[in-house]
Amino acid sequence: MKLVLVVAVALVDTDGRVLLAQRPPGRSMAGLWEFPGGKVEPDESPEQALIRELHEELAIDVKASCLAPLTFASHAYDDFHLLMPLYVCRRWNGIVTAREGQQLAWVLPNRLAEYPMPAADKPLIPMLLDLL
Repeated sequence: MKLVLVVAVALVDTDGRVLLAQRPPGRSMAGLWEFPGGKVEPDESPEQALIRELHEELAIDVKASCLAPLTFASHAYDDFHLLMPLYVCRRWNGIVTAREGQQLAWVLPNRLAEYPMPAADKPLIPMLLDLL
């Protein structure tokens, strides 16, 4: 089974809310809410991939020193196995803007479970609740 390395982040604003992004129509798992991030390219570290993805998708700039590793997801989908480190970030430059047509929501931690998510994202919520 193919292993896919994806990296994600829980962006936490000054009110303690976490950013979720809705997968746009036409993509796999469209309509589900997830933590922002994306695939790690062969020449990238997870932190480099996250910095690139956040700039491309959300128009924000993040320093590697502001990315704190929290936990990871390991989930077997039908045709691949997903390994996804989750970082927490509380500091960035710029205004969070949806650049790829995705819907964004700032969500209080105790409401995260109310959003339909991919199977790999759901187990990350209790770890975030413990932190926040």
